[in-house]
Amino acid sequence: MPLIRIDVAAGRSPEELAAISRAIHDAVLAEYRIPERDYFHIITEHAPGQIVAQDAGLGFDRTSGVVMIQIFTQGGRGQEAKEGLFEAIARNLGEAGVPGEDVFIGYVENTAGDWSFGFGRAQYVTGQLAVPRAETFA
Repeated sequence: MPLIRIDVAAGRSPEELAAISRAIHDAVLAEYRIPERDYFHIITEHAPGQIVAQDAGLGFDRTSGVVMIQIFTQGGRGQEAKEGLFEAIARNLGEAGVPGEDVFIGYVENTAGDWSFGFGRAQYVTGQLAVPRAETFA
């Protein structure tokens, strides 16, 4: 169950924001084989100048349309799976009109005990939710 934060500059239409969110979710569905309903996105729009994303030495510049993505998920997936997800997100966002240089992804892993889905309980720990099996972390 990834929790995904999406930060963008203000000015996109509701339809464009929905397409960005859907493109990311479709990539997660395809690469990690999670259930469709595991859809937890936070989209935050920022005023001009509130997102700074300079060239990190790779030789390209980003536009003001950069999409900053933070993925919070349980640890256990290998580097190949993560890179497959990064590629799928970039491909899907490209189809949604976001060029590859404007796709910035940070990936943060945690454990089953780091999640509460409501009522102040750690449902993976209490057994109210099944911890995803290792084979889903291919």
